[in-house]
Amino acid sequence: MEYKLITEDRYDDVIRHLRDNFFADEPLNKAAGLCRRGYGHRDLEHHSLETLEDNLSLMAVTESNEIAGVILNGILHPGDIETSQKKLELNDDEKFKKIFRLLYTINLKDDIFQKFHVDKAFDVRILSVDSQYRGQGIAKHLVRHSQDIAKECGFKVMKADATGIFSQKILKSNGFEVLLEQYYNKYVDEFGQPILNVESPHIKLQLLYKVLE
Repeated sequence: MEYKLITEDRYDDVIRHLRDNFFADEPLNKAAGLCRRGYGHRDLEHHSLETLEDNLSLMAVTESNEIAGVILNGILHPGDIETSQKKLELNDDEKFKKIFRLLYTINLKDDIFQKFHVDKAFDVRILSVDSQYRGQGIAKHLVRHSQDIAKECGFKVMKADATGIFSQKILKSNGFEVLLEQYYNKYVDEFGQPILNVESPHIKLQLLYKVLE
């Protein structure tokens, strides 16, 4: 397996990989019924492509040049979450809004820039492995290689919104720590009902971080 930066000529391949794997499997997308396997989603794809343009994302590629896994990494600056939050309210997809309202809400509970005295953060946004290649340590290697890139590019802190138990375990095994967490059954509407009924074993969202030496 070869690990390398995702270049523009592979963007379409990455989006196809995400349609076949991550978009349908990710716990919050699944809970909201956002999209079916193999089908695209306008806002998820826009979010992915914007991240790819930061030129920090990696793919695991087989000998036959197939994508076995990807990690989409972006740059987060102060004020970015607030700006994205305002744009979200103009979106007409209520399922998409449910997911990203939760993500933005937990991110705004603490100021990582002030906490770690930085003006940018290396943001791990999507970690996805093709179903036929899972269990081979690909995700762990993608995180490790991302850490190397973050250091090379002068980042002092990495962060990730880990929505599922598997990504949480992988990130923690690579030295990430919990900054904040939100149990899904306690994220409720005005009537006390869970906004997103996330399936077990995924019980909480964790905002994880790692300080780079």
